[in-house]
Amino acid sequence: MEYFKSGLKTVLGTPDVEEQPSGADIVERLVDRVQHSTLLADRRDACRALKALSRKYRIEVGAKGMDALCQVLQQDRADAEIASYALDTLRLIMHNEIYEEEEIPDVTAKDSHKLGERFTEIFIKKKENVGLVLDYLEEFDFHVRWPALQLLLLLLTNKAKDVQEMILVSPMGVSKLIDMLSDSREVIRNNSVLLLTLLTKSNANIQKILAFENAFDRLFDVIQEEGNADGGIVVQDCLNLMLTLLRNNISTQNFFKEGNFISRILPLLQLPAVDEWPIQRINNVHSVLQIIRTLVSPTNPAQATSSCQQAMYTSGILKAICDLLIANGVPRNPLTEAIYTVAELIRGHNDNQSFLESVKSYESPPKDILLLLLCTMLSDKQPFDMRCAVLYVFQCFLYRNDFGKMKIVQKLLPLEKEVTETCISNLLCRGLFNKEPLNSWFSAVVLSHALIDNPEGKEKLLNVKLSSSDNDPPTLLQQIVSSIQTNDKAQFKIGYLMFLSTWFAHCSLAVESFLKINTGIPYFITQTNRLENEEIEEIVSG
Repeated sequence: MEYFKSGLKTVLGTPDVEEQPSGADIVERLVDRVQHSTLLADRRDACRALKALSRKYRIEVGAKGMDALCQVLQQDRADAEIASYALDTLRLIMHNEIYEEEEIPDVTAKDSHKLGERFTEIFIKKKENVGLVLDYLEEFDFHVRWPALQLLLLLLTNKAKDVQEMILVSPMGVSKLIDMLSDSREVIRNNSVLLLTLLTKSNANIQKILAFENAFDRLFDVIQEEGNADGGIVVQDCLNLMLTLLRNNISTQNFFKEGNFISRILPLLQLPAVDEWPIQRINNVHSVLQIIRTLVSPTNPAQATSSCQQAMYTSGILKAICDLLIANGVPRNPLTEAIYTVAELIRGHNDNQSFLESVKSYESPPKDILLLLLCTMLSDKQPFDMRCAVLYVFQCFLYRNDFGKMKIVQKLLPLEKEVTETCISNLLCRGLFNKEPLNSWFSAVVLSHALIDNPEGKEKLLNVKLSSSDNDPPTLLQQIVSSIQTNDKAQFKIGYLMFLSTWFAHCSLAVESFLKINTGIPYFITQTNRLENEEIEEIVSG
């Protein structure tokens, strides 16, 4: 503290004991010295003192000194030290944090948390100020580039949209920021990733510029240097930036695919076995899977999605994710996300659907991955979100997969010789009449998808009988109608009704078979006239 006081005396001179200057007076003298002193050393000392006072007297320094500090950035660029002081001081007065030593007048105390944002507004009113900060990013000196980066990060945090537009029109503004990804100093490189994430948020034009300025290549280089999926938080930040660049932006997605960046995802999924996944690996893998899902999202144009699905298969990514599904010790969060990712990788793509059907587990004897997934879906011991993810896999597996749909129906048809081997069709049929409501509903949804756009399958399903041992076993249709009447829970009834609605649509034979069941029509008429409770109302509405 004594050192600080002596420094102020050097800059300001020694006042009389009776006339101690106020904080505002001190700041005013320092600002005057910054603006009018002809000696660089004097201006430098004054800037250093303003920086020291900017926490305690933030309002005074911001209100009286901002123009002077901007003047320093314009006129004294050749001196790294004074530029560093000016940049740091601007950052301190625009920070949203309320400092412990800060003296806040009563009139502004209520809105003190907005001080940083207000000073940011004042600073960016002069658009050239943002350009000044960008220019300082070209300086390699750490003591200049680092505070300039911190200041720009703060400007984007406080006024993202306005600063985005200013950087967009600044000559080579985005290019200067991308260059920092190649900085050998980790603190600058890592924070530039955070800055670019803020910069690109909700701005498709900046996202395109970054993509075409080779940002993907540089980000993958950083990820590789940091250890891929087993790297630290920097890997996650890089992946999140990629996700921001790709999400809802078909131009950057096309560039990513055409630039052969899809193949660079594979090393991130080749994970060495560990007893327990670290939290950071979980987060990194989750982000990788999010990127893959963004590229093959059903909301993308169909041709773009199909092209990316094919590239994922060719590069081995689909296989790597399937290996993740059958590996031991994969935590719930990445496993569930991997299941969703596989679903969208195969949706409507026959080659990928066939590949998934061929995948088997590594246990002895090996089991089909689809069978293992179905067992997960029909197990009430598994988390609900994971069971829903598996349901989505089967929906995507059957989407535009005529062969897969008919295979499920064919396996339900009676055979001359009884087969004891467990198959998907048999498990679905058992699940349909399981006592657990969710099992019944899940099975009904999967079987419904097997009948969509499948008129031949609808007719063949009429021949399915539930038992070969009885003299007169009920057909599948008869059993469903019977189960609707005997089960009270809404989930059972809704699942069965969904299945019947899909089955009867554009299939006159199925409707005729239903009309022959004596109890069918009377029961449904009775139900439409009985609105005793909300549960029945939901069923009738459905």
